[in-house]
Amino acid sequence: MAVVKARSEEPMDVREITACCDPVLAAPLDEAAAGELAAAFRVLADPVRLRLLSLVANAPGGELCACDAVEPLGRSQPTVSHHLSVLVEAGLLTREKRGRWAWFRVVPERLAVLRDALSG
Repeated sequence: MAVVKARSEEPMDVREITACCDPVLAAPLDEAAAGELAAAFRVLADPVRLRLLSLVANAPGGELCACDAVEPLGRSQPTVSHHLSVLVEAGLLTREKRGRWAWFRVVPERLAVLRDALSG
């Protein structure tokens, strides 16, 4: 678990998304499960992170170099790196260092946890 704070954001408790709970529509969530699920969705509630996840998922070969995310997002390299780090810490992306650049891939199993939590 890491606490991440950007300049304009409140501190965010980023936890790795592993497994959560029964589907929200199947049974009422207890407080712990609701907190865990909310923290996971908070990671994706940022438009930049959601776009990054989409860029990585739709990149040729299923992977994206961080250097290729700056222009489409119209954000600075440090901002893109911050948001990529949050997605990695949440377990939604993996990072592989190649030379001076980092390459990212989606972790489908982690996205499935969030999808399954919303299914009925």
